[in-house]
Amino acid sequence: MNDLPGTIATAEGGPLQGLRVLDLSRLVCGNVLTMLLGDFGAEVVKVEEPGPGDPLRAWIADGVSAHWKVYGRNKRSIALNLRSPEGRAVLERLIARADVLVEGFRPGTLERWGLGPELLLQRHPDLVILRISGFGQTGAYRMRPGYGSLIEGLSGFASRNGFADRPPLLPSFPLADMVAGMMGAFATVTAVRAREAGGRGQVVDLSLLEPMVAMFGADALLQGLTGTVRGRTGSRGSSAAPRNTYRTGDGNWLTISAPMQSMAEKLFDAMGHPEMKRDPRFETNSARMANVEALDAAITAWLASRSAAEAWATLDAAGVTAAPIYDAAQLASDPHVVSRGVFRTVADTELGKVVMPDVTPRLSATPGSVRRPAPAVGGDSRAILAEADYDEAEIAALIASEVVAEG
Repeated sequence: MNDLPGTIATAEGGPLQGLRVLDLSRLVCGNVLTMLLGDFGAEVVKVEEPGPGDPLRAWIADGVSAHWKVYGRNKRSIALNLRSPEGRAVLERLIARADVLVEGFRPGTLERWGLGPELLLQRHPDLVILRISGFGQTGAYRMRPGYGSLIEGLSGFASRNGFADRPPLLPSFPLADMVAGMMGAFATVTAVRAREAGGRGQVVDLSLLEPMVAMFGADALLQGLTGTVRGRTGSRGSSAAPRNTYRTGDGNWLTISAPMQSMAEKLFDAMGHPEMKRDPRFETNSARMANVEALDAAITAWLASRSAAEAWATLDAAGVTAAPIYDAAQLASDPHVVSRGVFRTVADTELGKVVMPDVTPRLSATPGSVRRPAPAVGGDSRAILAEADYDEAEIAALIASEVVAEG
């Protein structure tokens, strides 16, 4: 918002309208971060390597670069060779127009290019510089590769995920990157707000590690006080019961989470076993935790003669907190998901129309929107250079010298 200090964007443009974001990141974390900013109106310019572009484009499933189609929305792309001095000179001019610079290089890369944060903030005091890395810009592991799967292991997540008698379990999707990306979007808006409130630009040191660790804050407190290290409990809760996944008679699955005493009693009534409320094994949460095997066996036995739909209807009518376990197709056709518009169909330049999650969260007065599909590599190179005050001859020379590529 360099040229819009103190203004409030219209709902049509989004609350971040006027915020200029230059995205040098790659793969998931940075793209999630800048997608969220773009969804709410920020002008996001994606700087990509000529040719292949962001490596996220190479994540192909069923012939489609699905991740890029979602996380690349609401962005424009310039293909720029940052390995060349000429390319870095173009980058400097683009930085001069930006409010926020997002980068995900190995720590020290910007400094080697003569574009370290200290120098950038001397030249552009209002710039917010968000630096993504696996382990942070400081510390013993700062130079180690920081892939999300490594972080999911080191952070303690995998040690808590899965069953006690089986190996630690990594998530099947880039969880650490996504969590850090959402945290990074929050950090960006916070830094911009601090600047607008009379401050200046600053550096945000965003590691993939620390947002994951923050998710387990209670574990650290417990371990520090008692020495207890929590392990894997499968789908069971580690501090309340019942909480698990349960197979129904038709081979489907339900999640039931009824840890509060009143909810557990509603469950026992819905099952037709009100006597369980007076059973010493189940009459308090502590007792249920101590006898969780017997508790889960009773629930499983009740579900064995019922379909998932029948059981869910019975539990829902009784006010019991339960829900089916869906796959992607079942989720997309669920009446609540359809009526609320959780997914939306958007136009795509290559595929025609595609379905993706709608903008979240929902703001009543200044909602976000999907305004443009994910761009081709360098699809906006000429326009972005023109906005940075390059004339037609200069643009043609940059393209001819392969410093810049067109989409």
